[in-house]
Amino acid sequence: MSDDNSEITGSDEVDGTSGFSTNFENADLGDEESNQGLFDDLLSGEPIFENKEVLRPSYTPHELPHRSDQINKMATILVAALRGETPSNILIYGKTGTGKTASAKFVSKELESTSQKYSVPCDVEYINCEVTDTQYRVLAQLANKFIEKNKARIDDRVAELESLLDDLDEYDADAARRSTDVIESSTEADDQTASDPFDFASSEETEPDTDISTGTDTGAMSGGSPLEEGGSSGGPADSADPSPSAEETGLADVNGTDHDDATTDPTAPPPDHPLESTAFETRAEVDDRITELEDDKDSFEEVPMTGWPTDRVYSVFFDAVDYDERVVVIMLDEIDKLVEKSGDDTLYNLSRMNSELENSRVSIIGISNDLKFTDFLDPRVKSSLGEEEIVFPPYDANQLRDILKHRSEVAFKGNALSDDVIPLCAAFAAQEHGDARRALDLLRTAGELAERSQAETIVEEHVRQAQDKIELDRVVEVVRTLPTQSKLVLFAIILLEKNGVHSINTGEVFNIYKRLCEEIDADVLTQRRVTDLISELDMLGIVNAVVVSKGRYGRTKEISLSVPLEETEAVLLSDSRLSDIDDVQPFVQARFEN
Repeated sequence: MSDDNSEITGSDEVDGTSGFSTNFENADLGDEESNQGLFDDLLSGEPIFENKEVLRPSYTPHELPHRSDQINKMATILVAALRGETPSNILIYGKTGTGKTASAKFVSKELESTSQKYSVPCDVEYINCEVTDTQYRVLAQLANKFIEKNKARIDDRVAELESLLDDLDEYDADAARRSTDVIESSTEADDQTASDPFDFASSEETEPDTDISTGTDTGAMSGGSPLEEGGSSGGPADSADPSPSAEETGLADVNGTDHDDATTDPTAPPPDHPLESTAFETRAEVDDRITELEDDKDSFEEVPMTGWPTDRVYSVFFDAVDYDERVVVIMLDEIDKLVEKSGDDTLYNLSRMNSELENSRVSIIGISNDLKFTDFLDPRVKSSLGEEEIVFPPYDANQLRDILKHRSEVAFKGNALSDDVIPLCAAFAAQEHGDARRALDLLRTAGELAERSQAETIVEEHVRQAQDKIELDRVVEVVRTLPTQSKLVLFAIILLEKNGVHSINTGEVFNIYKRLCEEIDADVLTQRRVTDLISELDMLGIVNAVVVSKGRYGRTKEISLSVPLEETEAVLLSDSRLSDIDDVQPFVQARFEN
């Protein structure tokens, strides 16, 4: 392989994280006719962002300014989980963008990492109840998450047990080798004694002769020679020259310690048995445990998102949670949406689980924008759920400025922001109940607009453009998700305003609404129900409906559009049903002025 990287990458610079070429100036565009230069101008400018994800609401920062009190209070409650105890349930209140979810996720991440550090089993699960808004879906999602965790833990345990079996195999093989070495050493010693013609003579020369009766030395140590002692030596062979030593003959000691190729010392103590420090006594018990764990894994059945009775889903969730000894913290974001959609049955079941669980313990963290949602809960649920309450106050402009400054240091390249950008974003967001999420969206959108215009610096004008864009995007999203009947009512109001009608009343809206229903063959609601739909549009901020008195002619609502007319009409016409409506001219009834 060549050391010259140019043979591999050419003149392109390669991004070490993604592997994509980032040198756009020297890139080979290939076929000029197929490349129209659509993105060339966009790529030619210098990027403003260093890490745009830091400005998104989903990002959990390593530090949360001005929320240390709330974070510390959560930590003092949840530390019980690290002691193996059940933490108190927590309810977190605060308006949108006050750092509730970010703070709860930050504390949860710290809790899980600390539990791993001290080997304390603790699991945290997050559910967004605005999306998962029924008891069935909440229980099914939780059940499947814990089933997945249980399977992963079973796999880890099986792997550990299989490793233990490998250690047993190695231990048994080692024991067999040791036994064989001992036998071979003994046999080698016997063979050596039988085949060595000088063995006896050597033994007599190396060991002094001792008179059995007197206990005195009679051999070399007393000054005698072999020849002198020949009569008592036992025959002619004893008169030969002394035998060479073991070193001279090249024969090893009978114990085998002088062998150059010796592999095992039979006299060394055997290693500890692999099962000595475990709960198992035999290999069969280990095999049985592996089979038991694999059967447990096969018994877990994932819950489908629809189709089961709720009590069966709860039973599966209960068994999955209680399979292991652990403390479980369930975080329910937008908990008021769950109560609004499906009542308090879910909270009742979750808050009462601990009285039936044997191995695990469950704690609940509820996060809500509605300070009064507990007023609608069953008193038993309210008492068990609201053990601890933490309120997150709105940020003021100075606090928002600190948050934006802290994030911008990571999000943008150096000198990308003019001095007035962060204060302006903070001021706009502070006007809307201190919403940090809105402030971050403003700053991110301002950066995107500046980057699209190939500006090197984000200035005040980009922030004001971002404010208008975000407002329009919000309107588009709200209008796009309206029910068909609400869209028809809104379309009627738009048609009246397009034809110069101001201070529109409910009767005029109802007349146009009926004609629109006839156009698309939709059911016609009563005028009272249309009035309710107008009130809902007013609550969403799409229209402005004010009740005024007409004296003896009674009271009526005067309605005006609160959103850009053309953009809103375009969103309505993007609906396939409303796009078929022909041009409907509004009929304006005669008005009686006071």
